[in-house]
Amino acid sequence: MSRAQTKKRKNNKFALNESHFTLQTILPITDTQEKVFTKFNDGEHLFLHGFAGTGKSYIACYLAIQELMNPPPQYKNLTVVRSVVPTRDIGFLPGTEEQKVEVYEAPYKSIFNSLFQRGDAYELLRKKSIVNFMTTSYIRGITLEDTLIIIDECQNMTFHELDSIITRIGNNCRVIFCGDFRQSDFEFSDEREGLMKFINIVKQIEQFSFIEFNKDDIVRSDLVKSYIIKKTEQGLI
Repeated sequence: MSRAQTKKRKNNKFALNESHFTLQTILPITDTQEKVFTKFNDGEHLFLHGFAGTGKSYIACYLAIQELMNPPPQYKNLTVVRSVVPTRDIGFLPGTEEQKVEVYEAPYKSIFNSLFQRGDAYELLRKKSIVNFMTTSYIRGITLEDTLIIIDECQNMTFHELDSIITRIGNNCRVIFCGDFRQSDFEFSDEREGLMKFINIVKQIEQFSFIEFNKDDIVRSDLVKSYIIKKTEQGLI
């Protein structure tokens, strides 16, 4: 089963006026996923890194939204932060700022719609400000408080972006970084080195747990796992 095992029944209801807004139960299916659950429940900040298809973002979103459901609520919402770096330049995107950013929200629409097994879950969560999405382009000058924060695709963030995010974190926040350092879309080595410089700093902060996902943790599909293993064997990662 992709990403993590899912049970179709759960009695917990989210704090919305929706009688069928029910979070599915997600169970870890690898030892590494189990470690993520344990460290999160221990109250630690997390830095999840490793191969694609291992469920890093999916599990992070699940744990965060589940935490918001646990009474009494310790946090007011979930904030997802992502850099607007495309995997290939597609030129100018027309439309408003909201419309331009929407393409980067697509993965989270899929995740939350899957977690709640309904096609409008993400829109409802966004409408109620239970889930907020922002890009690194507009994070300066704000302070994040009383929120769970997922910094996703962090391999595509410069040191300046990562530094800007972590210095915006105020009181009563939990942070989860997610990324696959092998898939950075940066063209220049100095940009890639910025991430490693940031990691070396964060590793000295004892509140963070670093958890690495390897090829044995790939759960997206057998095809993806086979492809990544072969790519690794040929030294292309």
